[in-house]
Amino acid sequence: MPTAVLRSLHIHPVKSLGGVAPERIRVEPWGPAGDRRWMLIDAGAKVVTQRQHPRLALASARPAEDGGIVLSAPGRDPLTVAVPEPAGTLPAVLFTTKVEVVPAGEAADDWLSEFTGEPVRLVHLDDPAHRRPIDPEYARPGETVSLADGYPLLVTTTASLDALNALIAAGDHPEEGPLPMDRFRPNAVIDGTGAWEEDGWSRIAVGGVVLRVAKPCARCVVTTTDQRTAARGKEPLRTLARHRLIGKKMIFGQNLVPETTGTLRVGDSVEILA
Repeated sequence: MPTAVLRSLHIHPVKSLGGVAPERIRVEPWGPAGDRRWMLIDAGAKVVTQRQHPRLALASARPAEDGGIVLSAPGRDPLTVAVPEPAGTLPAVLFTTKVEVVPAGEAADDWLSEFTGEPVRLVHLDDPAHRRPIDPEYARPGETVSLADGYPLLVTTTASLDALNALIAAGDHPEEGPLPMDRFRPNAVIDGTGAWEEDGWSRIAVGGVVLRVAKPCARCVVTTTDQRTAARGKEPLRTLARHRLIGKKMIFGQNLVPETTGTLRVGDSVEILA
């Protein structure tokens, strides 16, 4: 039987911006270190993502050595943003939940407002251990999450992407495929499984880190956005709606919650525990 291995790792320091693909990441209780600890909000303090602004795909953030980030975008000078001083929080709305965050400062706000073409603010999650509980239907007491959509980590498999691309190729608009994995913005990509095998997992171990599968990942319009050009199409949602509909949700990938912490490394073996 082929051995499942960790093919790649990904973190996105700012929610909905491009990120980086390190060879290793440290898994904390609320997710990978440095992943989705920052986000944009509008004048009403509501989260701003590629759902409203597909152009955010063209901007990226990489971690800085001091815990801050470096913002970059085509035609713009990079901007280094330090972790803001804990001088007080403000309430922000992340989809259906409220979370206390710390403003990053005027320089970051101006840079991102000019890029998006509307007033936005950059904010930071200062205390991920206490600020945002995971949906209690899928969590244990005390489990929290960063500014990710709902869960600490997202895993996908190359076999399932291959299967999805085969379905797109056999559909009415094959010219929209094949799609790269970055459409799905995972944290961890696994090689060596069967297509859709992850649907049956409940616990896995990657290297020495044990991860619980919370629920399948429901996909949104962000997956239709080319992460290199910001152009939008119909795939993969059209094909997922035909072949991967569970209830009313279009599914690709699995949401994970860490049961232990530690370091994930590209090439780690993946063991299916249950």
